[in-house]
Amino acid sequence: MKIIFATHNPNKLKEIQEMVGDSYQVLGLHDINCHEEIAETALTLEGNALIKSTYIHDKYGQNCFSDDTGLEVESLNGAPGVYSARYAGPDCLAEDNMHKLLHELKGSENRKAQFRTVISLIIDDEKYEFEGIVKGEITTERSGEDGFGYDPIFKPDGYSRTFSEMTSSEKNLISHRGVAVRKLSLFLSTYNTKKS
Repeated sequence: MKIIFATHNPNKLKEIQEMVGDSYQVLGLHDINCHEEIAETALTLEGNALIKSTYIHDKYGQNCFSDDTGLEVESLNGAPGVYSARYAGPDCLAEDNMHKLLHELKGSENRKAQFRTVISLIIDDEKYEFEGIVKGEITTERSGEDGFGYDPIFKPDGYSRTFSEMTSSEKNLISHRGVAVRKLSLFLSTYNTKKS
């Protein structure tokens, strides 16, 4: 089965394809010649995910899903949250975001945080939503070479390593995106069974 994942991010595309395995062929936006950036103007992760999936579904007439992910830090009242990808500014790099966050948490004893992913699926004109959460803490310095985004400074509860110090398969077993994608995959497998 082919399904569109509304992303230009090759890291996310690779990560999700690894998680769903051979059951589905996950295509990115470049595979359908969609090169425009879809403006994420909502104030919530749920809203942004729905904006992207609705845009692709309406314009290309394809079954698709999209996600939005935020890092929510307790002592910062949930920030950076929906602004996680552009926390340090509109054209910032992941390094800039991590630097800003570490600076804002300097001296803070409460470093509790959670990653939250929301997936919006539109299939056969019906809309569905799936959520994944992993709780952890922000480290005082970056560690590890793998992963992307805030992975070098996020250590999940119960582990002594950051996401960047884990292999992709280790991370996918416990990550916010992994939890949400497994919910999506389970839904799709039962959905296909019902349809056949």
